[in-house]
Amino acid sequence: MLNLLDEKALLFQIALKRKIMYRKAKNYGFTHPAVVECSQELDILLNKYQKIAS
Repeated sequence: MLNLLDEKALLFQIALKRKIMYRKAKNYGFTHPAVVECSQELDILLNKYQKIAS
């Protein structure tokens, strides 16, 4: 189980990855491979958070 500091760090990573993904989508479009890759990385982080939150 992650402690509160680890949870906060994970939430920060999620927020940062989301901002990066939005910026890439704005510049390249939603279907660009860089955006898709970033989205997949965000999914991994969100799944990790979902496991610790439940």
